[in-house]
Amino acid sequence: MCGIAGIVNLGGNAVEPADISRLTRLIAHRGPFGEGTWFSADRSLAFGHRRLAIIDPGEGGYQPMLSADGRHVIVFNGEIYNFLELRRELEAQGAVFRSQSDTEVILAAWQAWREDMLPRFNGMWALAIFDTSTRELFLARDRFGIKPLLYAASPERFIFASEQRALVRSGLIDTSVDMEVARRLLLDAFGIEGSERTLFRQVRRLQGGHCMWLRQGKVSVKRWWRTVDHLPPVPATEAERVARFRELFQDAVALRMRSDVPIGTCLSGGFDSSAVICAMAAHEKDGMGPRDSTAWRHAFVATFPGALNDERPMAEEAAVWANVDPIFLEIGQADALTDIDQILDDLDDVYIALPSAIWLLYRQLTQNNVTVSLDGHGADELMGGYLQEGQARAFQIRNAAEDLASRSKLARRCVDVLRALALKRKGVYFLRGGLRNLPAPLPLIAEDDVLPREWGGLNKRLYRMFHSTVLPTILRNFDRLSMAHGVEVRMPFMDWRLVTYTMALPESSKSADGYTKAVARRAMANLMPESIRIARRKVGFNSPMPEWLNAPLASWTADLLDRNVPAFSELVDEADLRGAVDRLTATKSWDWESVGRIWPYLNMKWMLARYA
Repeated sequence: MCGIAGIVNLGGNAVEPADISRLTRLIAHRGPFGEGTWFSADRSLAFGHRRLAIIDPGEGGYQPMLSADGRHVIVFNGEIYNFLELRRELEAQGAVFRSQSDTEVILAAWQAWREDMLPRFNGMWALAIFDTSTRELFLARDRFGIKPLLYAASPERFIFASEQRALVRSGLIDTSVDMEVARRLLLDAFGIEGSERTLFRQVRRLQGGHCMWLRQGKVSVKRWWRTVDHLPPVPATEAERVARFRELFQDAVALRMRSDVPIGTCLSGGFDSSAVICAMAAHEKDGMGPRDSTAWRHAFVATFPGALNDERPMAEEAAVWANVDPIFLEIGQADALTDIDQILDDLDDVYIALPSAIWLLYRQLTQNNVTVSLDGHGADELMGGYLQEGQARAFQIRNAAEDLASRSKLARRCVDVLRALALKRKGVYFLRGGLRNLPAPLPLIAEDDVLPREWGGLNKRLYRMFHSTVLPTILRNFDRLSMAHGVEVRMPFMDWRLVTYTMALPESSKSADGYTKAVARRAMANLMPESIRIARRKVGFNSPMPEWLNAPLASWTADLLDRNVPAFSELVDEADLRGAVDRLTATKSWDWESVGRIWPYLNMKWMLARYA
């Protein structure tokens, strides 16, 4: 896991060493263990790399890495979990390896299979490979976009990096704001990350499951992965379906325990994270494999004393089951303003809440010398976790919107109108121009995929949430907030084999008898505490935002609203926004719904002020 960057001067002039060094330093937090750069022979191309050493942490894993024959050079961010199996296959074909790293396996796979290597990988990645012979540059992102890759192209240069802010602060691109995207983010904070566009006009996102070539100064992008094309046959009986899910999930966890450094987990006490840590314990009992980390008994729990979203008792129960002594991080009102500007900067985009709890928890991992965390992300969007009791109304509305939006482009426009009308009635719609000036829906990855005819509304909704809307946004957040502290997050529920299998299951395997994630709950019988396995309560991993906005964040919010930010005034009716915020604060009536609707405006104003 690392940070990657690159500059290509399309006119053939040399890249200034200061430019690639500055771009690489801007992602230094992603790789605290070293920096490397590489220049092509004519110096018109330069790669930068910041290293987080996990697999082969010695000199063998150093990047940028050249192939044995010197023809290809790579910068790579991520992990290829099945690298040992691929290495054996490549060795059988004559490949010779000089290191124990998965990066060298990618180079050998490229020389053997070119683009066909991508479907063979089980992992998460963003990578760039330059061919010194043909002078072609290849870039690719993993199936579901777990690892980020942003780029900017102009007639003068092509530049890429792991984070948006690195490009914006590099001094090498046009940093004007895309106001249409800004309006879209304020109407629907989940409606951007699945697209290629970003908040900045020149910055583009290589979407998950896509690759691109830069040939003779021209960029071409294509989609190499479409989940619906890889759905496997489903066993005939529910018992067989459960057994297969259990097998795939346990293997996904086992693969992600491969590490040459200590690993751990962020444990909330909910079903997803508890299933992961209990499966880790089960894997140890079954027998660890080669390169598995035996230093895995590290569980980190964020607790919120007195808040409604505190799950400490359940986390303690899961830890006892897995025979792990957890480390607790208490987060209270005193933390509302702790490092708030740094947290918002590290988030690198606009979201529906302030993610202090996540940021603080990953910092706790680093302070305890744990740089890898196996977490439960993806399960909710894969199997319907947002349908639980007690969920936020915002997600209930989103579920209904996803059902409608999955039908057509016209339906998506109707969703926008209905959403805006509902927000206006509630007094939480502040975009200038009202309903006459709604932002256009952006094309999102996978939204036009032709899904199986027999699928019902739930399966269609989950497919869209997983690929296009909710999950891409969550993946972005957790990448930025973990890598802000040099922590790698691995996600067993997002193993491509488990994803395609679970997508193919009938809806009755996901929602049954009043439970979501039915197949997973059945698969984990006798493998985790029963009280957690059958719990209906769903609590998101969030900072206690209503409590914070009702008290410690009030002065910060007022100061932010007082600031003069012309770009924000162009977007928003600030008088109406200020009135709504003042009423909620004065009456201490912030709740999760008002937070989800209004915080994006505050987040946007902070971000536009940052780049003004």
